[in-house]
Amino acid sequence: MDWGSQKNILVFVEQKDGKPVGAGLESLTPARTLAETSGGKVLALLVGKDNTEAEKDTAAFGADQILSVQGDAFGEGCADAFLCALEQMTEKYHPGVILAANTPLSRELTARLCAHKQLGSIQDAVALRMEDNTPVWTVSAYGGTIREDVVPDTVPFAATVRSGAFRKAKAGGAAASVVQETVSVPQDALHTKVLESVKEIAEAVNLEDAKVIVSGGRGMGSKENFALVQQLADVLGGVVGATRPAIESGWISRVHQIGQSGKSVAPALYIACGISGAIQHVSGVVNSGYIVAINSDEDASIFDIADVGIVGDVMQVLPLMIDAIKKRKAG
Repeated sequence: MDWGSQKNILVFVEQKDGKPVGAGLESLTPARTLAETSGGKVLALLVGKDNTEAEKDTAAFGADQILSVQGDAFGEGCADAFLCALEQMTEKYHPGVILAANTPLSRELTARLCAHKQLGSIQDAVALRMEDNTPVWTVSAYGGTIREDVVPDTVPFAATVRSGAFRKAKAGGAAASVVQETVSVPQDALHTKVLESVKEIAEAVNLEDAKVIVSGGRGMGSKENFALVQQLADVLGGVVGATRPAIESGWISRVHQIGQSGKSVAPALYIACGISGAIQHVSGVVNSGYIVAINSDEDASIFDIADVGIVGDVMQVLPLMIDAIKKRKAG
């Protein structure tokens, strides 16, 4: 691929309550891979009413520079104003690639940007590799039942990346410099107005940013047994995840689903309870830092990706784990 003069990578880092969302920071990781090939810089774009905290939280995760656009026009949910910021920063910095997390807001912004600028678009990427200076993106298709490679043939293009597909860079590197940018938002560009924001139940289940996730699968046997997954998550200060069969059985709500048709996660610790290890689920957890699997079948596929495997009845193992952790915390 000929990058020409469009070598920089622009990353829209979405915010929630003044904090960068985890998936936005994760997007800086593939951006760094692209910049190493193109020879350009990674530019993180923050847009909000007040970016003070977000600038600090973003500075050490792989960006070379932070472009900060802030003001009363950029309240959460104001997609039209956000699009003005994204378009104007694209016109000013001429990036070769515009990246964002695969969230509802970022999908809308990148799709509208591509329509206005006639750019190529890649949605819901789960992996990236470089071949002869050309990015090859892996995306899900047909509801997550298959994955295919997509290769852009020219720059610029835009792409969204799935939460959990890439690990955030380790904090502690050189902090990115901050450039305060001014963006004009014409009144005729505002087609919608946010009157009220209502917190959904899905927002209370933050699988993407969880450091500890305890997940249950079909092997838990029943809704009553599944309660042990919640108990273990509680004592570890973690979040509950689940496989599709557990959700379809009605043991827990769909917002907890992990896998190709759910969420991809990358916690520091992932505990799989009664999960066989089907590829549809495993694809959503392979970036976890440390995986513990509990299954009575010693040939279960989940053990292929586990750092520690426990062969045994999950209904006997979990109470012992919960009791041991409680004692350790008390002592």
